[in-house]
Amino acid sequence: MNARAASHSKTNNQSAREVRNLVNLGETASTSRVLNLSQIFTVSGRTDGYRAQPFFKHSQLNKALVIKHTLRAGERGLFASPRRTATKLILPFDPADLRLGGRSIFVNQSGYMSFVKSFFNSPDMATNTDLQLLQHIDNIPSLDPFLVREHLSRFGFRPDPCYLKISPHDLKEMVGFANEEIERLVMTAFGAGMEAAAMRLTSKILANNLDSDLEPLKQTFRMSDEDFNEGMFSWRGFLYFKWRQVQLQDEIRQVVEGLKSYRTIGPADAGTREYLEEARPRLAKKIMTAIVATRKTLRIYDDAYQALTQGSDPVPFRKFLLNGPSMFFDLGECIGILSHIGSFWTYRMGARMAHARVTPAEFADILVDFEDSLLNVEVATPQPAVSATLL
Repeated sequence: MNARAASHSKTNNQSAREVRNLVNLGETASTSRVLNLSQIFTVSGRTDGYRAQPFFKHSQLNKALVIKHTLRAGERGLFASPRRTATKLILPFDPADLRLGGRSIFVNQSGYMSFVKSFFNSPDMATNTDLQLLQHIDNIPSLDPFLVREHLSRFGFRPDPCYLKISPHDLKEMVGFANEEIERLVMTAFGAGMEAAAMRLTSKILANNLDSDLEPLKQTFRMSDEDFNEGMFSWRGFLYFKWRQVQLQDEIRQVVEGLKSYRTIGPADAGTREYLEEARPRLAKKIMTAIVATRKTLRIYDDAYQALTQGSDPVPFRKFLLNGPSMFFDLGECIGILSHIGSFWTYRMGARMAHARVTPAEFADILVDFEDSLLNVEVATPQPAVSATLL
């Protein structure tokens, strides 16, 4: 790392300490926050798909950890324009042993281009596809594999499916949620008496272990092998996003309630006071609009699912599975934005931070960031205004 990038104050010891904190990443990381290419190399590095369709072409970069990181106060000055989250790149010294540490840098931080020129050993970055890929990843709010695949495909990037899986930690959390949903469909395809096998089939579908046990399901949908693989990816995506929406409910409820009740500390000038009085209910309304947008999209899945499980008509669900990925970008972006808002609120204004309330100016800055992040969310049914009288 060059001197300018090192001004980020990332000493080797500090970087190593951060990487050591990620030793158990494969077991505990959230799919939406971390893309653990080191673990993917360990599990799938010898497969044909891993080598033929790599995520990054550079072999070391293809073993990195890519993280959606909430910036600390001392890190925000590293960027030319204000931002609350960044894409962090960690390059382990040994992908098989994260305890040995590594180097880290944020995409687009001060000194980033100097670093990548040195890393790739090339002065010309204009045609470097790995650099383009990092920029595309930085432009999305989360690393949900379904959002990542749909977003990257728009630019001609198609990494092998082994790179785009739900994390082991999230799989464990999802199985109970998804089992009931999958069980009803399994009964339709396999017949009664398959309850005991439903959990095993659920795990296979979620983990993309598609084998002969799922042949009756493929026959129900009258799909080729290729269409079945694509259809199961689509199904996993919608099950994942439904689960994520449920997981977000408590956080988002705290945000909406907090917008009405949160008290800042210190004086506010007239402009800040006026903005906060207007922004509190406006932002709550925008958040509710985003929730309505996600539910509207997920309802398309629910309708097709019910046509199959209640009406025994596989055609709508088959059509939905094949067309579903086209909805992943808007759905994933919306859920990613809501997740960012919920997690940052908890991090900075949650109950554990009651002793460190923010000033009116800082609170206004945070709400501006939240409003900006929601600009692209589809306008849905207007929600009732949320009154706000507190600073």
